[in-house]
Amino acid sequence: MSKPAKNARPAPASTAAGTKRPAGISDTATLRARARKDIEDGAITDTYSADRKAVIKLLNDALATEYVCVLRYYRHYFMAKGMLADAVKAEFLEHAQQEQAHAGKLAERIVQLGGEPDLNPDTLTARSHAEYKEGTDLRDMVRENLIAERIAIDSYREMINFVGDKDTTTKRILEEILAQEEEHADEFADLLDGWIGK
Repeated sequence: MSKPAKNARPAPASTAAGTKRPAGISDTATLRARARKDIEDGAITDTYSADRKAVIKLLNDALATEYVCVLRYYRHYFMAKGMLADAVKAEFLEHAQQEQAHAGKLAERIVQLGGEPDLNPDTLTARSHAEYKEGTDLRDMVRENLIAERIAIDSYREMINFVGDKDTTTKRILEEILAQEEEHADEFADLLDGWIGK
């Protein structure tokens, strides 16, 4: 009788129908039994492998950042004046609405993970990665928003790397937000690059 090779993979489990199940794929009975266990945890099952408390904390900090950005963008929208104001105001308003949508996605995910969205206005700016900068003129507003978007880009990349494949749903949400933050930064960089006047 020959011995199995040292690096041979274990044989896939057989199913009732006689077909082979790939390694790492649970049989139906196991899936059903796990689903009935800890049912009060909702979407979080035994296969969730991320540090849930750490992920909720990161998401709440990102949520604070998004709300500070919403407030800054709305201020800039209302305060924008000058020759280029109409075009730039439209950008500020669109970005404010998109940041609000990001906040909604983050808050929903926090709840799915069993946490609570922290919307305490007394602590928003302290927890936010980005600053609330009013800006002295239209160009300065654009510059401050570009800086804030660059901060958001780096913080979202770090969160994505931290979560990795341990929480693919959160990772996907963060990647979608990151892509839009990169678009925002690119738009503001183009505005600054072509700026005429003060």
